[in-house]
Amino acid sequence: MMSRTDTGLLVIDLQVQLLSAIPQGEAVVRRTGQLIEGAKILGVPVLATEQYPKGLGPTHPELLAKLNPPLEKLDFSCAALEGLVSFFKDRKLKKILLAGIESHVCVLQTALDLTALGFEIYGAVDAMASRFALDHDWALKRMEKAGVILTTVEAVLFEWTEKAGSPEFKLISRLVKERP
Repeated sequence: MMSRTDTGLLVIDLQVQLLSAIPQGEAVVRRTGQLIEGAKILGVPVLATEQYPKGLGPTHPELLAKLNPPLEKLDFSCAALEGLVSFFKDRKLKKILLAGIESHVCVLQTALDLTALGFEIYGAVDAMASRFALDHDWALKRMEKAGVILTTVEAVLFEWTEKAGSPEFKLISRLVKERP
């Protein structure tokens, strides 16, 4: 299981222009927003990326308001970004939860590379998407076969929370009840 002390959250390329091509883009933004808010409540470190922002635009404003400035990249895999691996290693985080787009390109390549570097990778399937369902479905299958543990946003938030009765539990409970 993940815990708030051994896990970091990596938000991959949730940019407005990319999201406009994703049928379930707004749902991914909403679910990722819940993850980011939950991470802040529970003290889970968060890092975000943007794929070629000059051409693909900025991160969705709803998410950008909740994040530190995203790291810009050209490589599809986030693992190629200078400082990304050390961000997690310096904090002694062995587990990284992924959210973002597109599942079959940047998310998949990041998952495979970070797994090869020795991290335990988790994927929040309801906070990931591709333009086409077929690509998303096969990316999830490939990730799972490579050892990525697939889960959902609500499962992650309660896993990080660990128990009921705390002030954090009340905040997380309210957060997961937020549905459109």
